[in-house]
Amino acid sequence: MFILLIMVFIILSISFIIMCLATILSKKTFYDREKNSPFECGFDPKCSARLPFSLHFYLIAIIFLIFDVEIALILPIIVIIKNSNLLIWMMVTFFFLMILLLGLYHEWAQGALEWSNL
Repeated sequence: MFILLIMVFIILSISFIIMCLATILSKKTFYDREKNSPFECGFDPKCSARLPFSLHFYLIAIIFLIFDVEIALILPIIVIIKNSNLLIWMMVTFFFLMILLLGLYHEWAQGALEWSNL
């Protein structure tokens, strides 16, 4: 038991020393203006890189991700039809699709799917 405690102490101390040395030796002291700029491809930007982006595009991207994940959840429903009770399968599938359609209708009614507002 005492030998195990000594081995754990040695391993932890060696690990701590190596981590401290790696932290001290890896510090960069040379800061390059090009590497600290938002664009690293070698040219000076003509305007600020911190411009606001389109909130409408962000909402469309989020809606796409949500419906993409939901489609990935629909695919196994088709496969498990053989192994499940048909009535329960139909109720769960209907409930899931109704949630999807209600969400789509809500986004449509809110105008989030309109491309002409750009």
